[in-house]
Amino acid sequence: MTATVTGLRSQKGNVLACLTANPRAFPDCKDDPQARKLTVPAAGLSRLDFGAMPEGRYAISLIHDENGNGRLDTALAIPREGFGFSRDAPVRFGPPSFDKAAFVVGADPVRLEIRMRYLL
Repeated sequence: MTATVTGLRSQKGNVLACLTANPRAFPDCKDDPQARKLTVPAAGLSRLDFGAMPEGRYAISLIHDENGNGRLDTALAIPREGFGFSRDAPVRFGPPSFDKAAFVVGADPVRLEIRMRYLL
């Protein structure tokens, strides 16, 4: 299962990726021991490889951690760094629901494109 990352505004820091099948653990995956997490340098990043996945429903969230502190920085609850979600799930007043970002992994290989967004 691979995801192509588009729209990075800089090559600074890392991209933090989280893939989960647990709706209650989305978007940060911290309460899902089965989640697949990747930390990849933003410099030269174009694709994330999560490896082979069992069939099921999953969702992916990304953070462009430009300053490398391991978290999404905010200012008055507005993200100062980039973020993205599978299926380009819409963001309203907070992250999208698992259902809005969910995609199905079946027998065929899955290739997604995730667009990074920046508010500040």
